[in-house]
Amino acid sequence: MNKYKILKKIAGLAFVAISFSTHAQQSGGMWIPTEINETEMKAMGMKVSAKDIFDPMKPSIEDAVPQFNGGCTSEIISPNGLLLTNHHCGYSMIQSHSSVDHNYLKNGFWAKNYSEELPNPGAHVAFITDIIDITPKILTGTENMSAAELGKTLKERMEDVLKNTPKGKFEELEIKPMYAGNKYYLYKKLIFKDIRLVGTPPESIGKFGSDTDNWVWPRHTGDFSIFRIYANKNNEPAEYSAENVPYKPKHFLPVSIKGIKENDFTFVYGFPGRTNEYLPAIALEKTLKETNPARIEVRDLILKNWDEKMRTEEAIKIKYASKYASLANYWKKWIGENQGLERSDAVKKRKDYEQFLISKNPATAKTIAELEDLYQKQAPHALNKVYFDEISRGAEILRVANIYSSAIDVASVNKLDANGSKRVINALKAFYKDYDASLDLKLSAKLLMMYSKKVSPDLLPEELKLLSDEQKCYDWLQKNAAILSDPEFINNLKDGTFSAENINTLKSNPVISLFRNMRARYVEKSGNANDALQTQIDLIQKRYMAEQMKTDTQKKYFPDANSTLRVTYGRVKGSNVRDGVSYHYQTYLDGVMEKYKPGDYEFDVPVELIEIYKNKDFGQYADHTGRVPVAFTATNHTTGGNSGSPAIDAKGNLVGLNFDRQWEGTMSDLNYDPEICRNIMVDTRYVLFIIEKIGKATWLIDEMKLVK
Repeated sequence: MNKYKILKKIAGLAFVAISFSTHAQQSGGMWIPTEINETEMKAMGMKVSAKDIFDPMKPSIEDAVPQFNGGCTSEIISPNGLLLTNHHCGYSMIQSHSSVDHNYLKNGFWAKNYSEELPNPGAHVAFITDIIDITPKILTGTENMSAAELGKTLKERMEDVLKNTPKGKFEELEIKPMYAGNKYYLYKKLIFKDIRLVGTPPESIGKFGSDTDNWVWPRHTGDFSIFRIYANKNNEPAEYSAENVPYKPKHFLPVSIKGIKENDFTFVYGFPGRTNEYLPAIALEKTLKETNPARIEVRDLILKNWDEKMRTEEAIKIKYASKYASLANYWKKWIGENQGLERSDAVKKRKDYEQFLISKNPATAKTIAELEDLYQKQAPHALNKVYFDEISRGAEILRVANIYSSAIDVASVNKLDANGSKRVINALKAFYKDYDASLDLKLSAKLLMMYSKKVSPDLLPEELKLLSDEQKCYDWLQKNAAILSDPEFINNLKDGTFSAENINTLKSNPVISLFRNMRARYVEKSGNANDALQTQIDLIQKRYMAEQMKTDTQKKYFPDANSTLRVTYGRVKGSNVRDGVSYHYQTYLDGVMEKYKPGDYEFDVPVELIEIYKNKDFGQYADHTGRVPVAFTATNHTTGGNSGSPAIDAKGNLVGLNFDRQWEGTMSDLNYDPEICRNIMVDTRYVLFIIEKIGKATWLIDEMKLVK
């Protein structure tokens, strides 16, 4: 952008400075627990202190809030390590214990004592024991380094910090960049690896509304499951052992059944996965108009084909239940995100904000112009990436080809020993457990034809060019995919290892060759270019983030989510989602019965729940209206990873379990708008109601400290 254009923008849009000059009140935010705005939180009604929320020197709330299995959040709700998280967070574990004969997904599961609790190999939870700002150790003297020099320096300095930081016997260390790389923090973690399933409602409660209601309010889903952390006899982390005992936590959350009301203060504590709140307008525009529509298009096709089979064959429903839920989750989120970006006029508002920054600090004009240029150059490669990533995962025959391909690559450098073979075989066995070839090969043919039409022609390998229509592609897959679509090949490996002959067989397989050629062409013709451009974008985004913080000094900044422990706070609140449509903040069991459809895939209800409702057998869980609360909404700023996070009241008691966001506000990952964005939580009264009335597991409630 030349000097004349910059000056013209400054002069012509000076009024923008006035409209953006009042940022004293920050809405939204995912705050590092050591840096929360205690003053504002107390002004909103919080009674606990910042030290009660996080204190590495003494028991505090963070000692009850571990990350669950690397992707969700959970909370300890008893002195015996009882762990609460979402049903959808524990879904794959519930599925792993399920079969047609013992279908815990369909019927639920409730242990009657410790001995009946089910182990989950590979499951883990991670507590954060300390957070340390190490920015000076990482960034001092790096201001004028090139991208390559900076990357090398950062790597060396982080390795040095990790090497020289004292840690406890069972602690692990991790370093995370914040504010687009303008700050760095060291996290100390304590990881427990013996996690057992204690209870789960049937999916007609835990997944009530399924895909239709996903991301939607009003919501009536009892999205919870219960686990327990086990430790060795010294209360220390240990691998699974029958000798382990329930963990005695430093802190656990009292469970409130007092209820909530509109405008009550709440805060959500957890591990939000990823947000991008400080991107330039061009990035929002590309997401809205190009990459999100492409992602949605691919997943539309996959989900439609899976759903048709799942509705008619129970065995396939069990196999594909977890995969379907995972794939559908972000498919629907992207749809809502686009609608929210459009409704909130996010791109225009972001452009206006850029002009405000330029009017206050002309240097930002150059940065924004550089970002615009890079995003335009990246656009075709970004689209190629979407189609390659989504289709190579969605076409499951390509996924298994990818696993075999990794074996070929490792063998080519003579490193496929017995342990390497075992890893490949275990990955394949896990894949085949939930795979149906007759479903997948037809879908994979459709996806490969979509790939042929959507990506740049120079990305297509010769064999794919010859498969000119869906039927030819399907016939070709049926002919050539035999060793990939059936576990027989790995079952027949001598001594459970890959021989040179086995590797040669895999190398000559046409489907594996197709995948390898697809990947090679994508990487060579587009992937490398996309990554190189992203590296440049990231470097300039770091500068842009620093310029925003330097220029707009009245605004309070929180770092984008990156799966680290965060606190977000707000108020219990309904919403006005569009003209003439308002939502109440609370839903009730009455709404479950209103949605009930006998035998329906998504809206069936257990007979026991119907009887309880008819008899009004609500016990202590009904509110002042005589009804059982199910879920509620608030203005807490959440995202993926906050699933299972505790919703905590002003006094530090558990009042809800975060599990979703309102569809109209899912664009909060890119553009939080307090007028639109709402998080959705299961009310603790409904959780306890289901445990007692459906699970008959009052022994679990007896463990808890109830606040009445």
